[in-house]
Amino acid sequence: MAKQVKGYLALVLHAHLPFVRHPEEVFFLEENWLFEAITETYIPLLGVFESLVRDGVDFRLTMSISPTLAAMFTDPLLQDRYLRHINKLIELAQKELNRTLHDPQYHGLALMYYNRFMEARDVFGNRYGKNLINGFKKFQDLGHLEIIACCATHGFLPNLNINESSVKAQVEIGVEEYRHHFGADPRGIWLPECGFYPGLDQVLSENKIQYFFCDSHGIMNADPQPQYGVYAPVYTPSSVAAFGRDWESSKQVWSAREGYPGDFDYREYYRDIGFSLDFDYIKPYIHPDGTRINTGIKYWRITGETENKEIYDPQRARAKALSHAGEFIRKREEQVEQLLAQMDRPPIIVAPYDAELFGHWWFEGPQWIDFVARKIFYDTLKIKGNRLVKWIIQWFIVGQPFTIRLMPIRAQFIPGIYLKKTILRDTDRYTMKKILFLQSMSCTKWQR
Repeated sequence: MAKQVKGYLALVLHAHLPFVRHPEEVFFLEENWLFEAITETYIPLLGVFESLVRDGVDFRLTMSISPTLAAMFTDPLLQDRYLRHINKLIELAQKELNRTLHDPQYHGLALMYYNRFMEARDVFGNRYGKNLINGFKKFQDLGHLEIIACCATHGFLPNLNINESSVKAQVEIGVEEYRHHFGADPRGIWLPECGFYPGLDQVLSENKIQYFFCDSHGIMNADPQPQYGVYAPVYTPSSVAAFGRDWESSKQVWSAREGYPGDFDYREYYRDIGFSLDFDYIKPYIHPDGTRINTGIKYWRITGETENKEIYDPQRARAKALSHAGEFIRKREEQVEQLLAQMDRPPIIVAPYDAELFGHWWFEGPQWIDFVARKIFYDTLKIKGNRLVKWIIQWFIVGQPFTIRLMPIRAQFIPGIYLKKTILRDTDRYTMKKILFLQSMSCTKWQR
């Protein structure tokens, strides 16, 4: 029986890391950011995609890959250093198997990590030839992934607008790098921090970009206000579509207080054997100067707001991820029903997240994406995943009546602050740059 689709859900993952490459150093700490992301986020995501395709699940997901991340994915030096990194983790996991041999609970977790690291090495070196771009391109070619562009160095465009040529260079180089890696023109683009200002749509149009993402306040405070809020794309004067972030679905995952990743059954990120085991034992696997670092082997669950962490139970966490996926889809179904009462077309719910949330920060995140995709395919008759460019073609080109053209206001997504027209006049830009710099330093301290 064909689905009677009432609305669409667009999961969007933004994949970005700053470019770090230091051939002059044998070991450079910040290169570990990439290696951790490959092991904990990008290889697990590819594993989810492979499993879904193998099981015949017709999923749809949008993903940006920034030029800096793509450049590191394809760099021979970093590829070889990743293999060195994962080999050391396999060696450590083997030692952990011996150390925990007579403790069944910890031994089972040590075996889990050993198997994950072995699989990561196989996927990286054998399946995708040390280049994960090959993996993501494969699923784009199959029609499941819609990979979009990003700006050259992830520069925040509302600030760079002090010099318009800087903005144009960020966009143009981002588009060129996309063509280099994926052999086609990008349809959409992720604007760093969802940073938008009136006039940027013209630069995007000149580079044949069809759509971008904007934070919800940028669209809701536009002039004129959009007829369908953030639940249908708006059409800018330069004929580029803007999709607005849905606050409800973001809160359900992102919120520090209510979001899924903080559930007490999930793995604790901040308790790692690199900091807890005997120094002489762990020394070969931390920084050569003796600085303790994360190894990725973590045996404990969040437990609660306590330092006394209980041991991690993978099956209990998996069950919780399945439950959370079901709740997420159920709330999207309820949301769609409420929206349909006010709209004359199926709404689209845009749920964007940082890719590294899934696997790196939230260990069970890739499992959650797998469950969400399967529930959309098997369980729900109300919502469907969709590629955004197909949605645009459906509504913009096939003659459907659409909302009036409008211009989103200046906007961005950084926790705790957003850009309003009233605070970004020409005379305020220097002050705002200082505010954003301090905010970014705060965010960086929290993340790393």
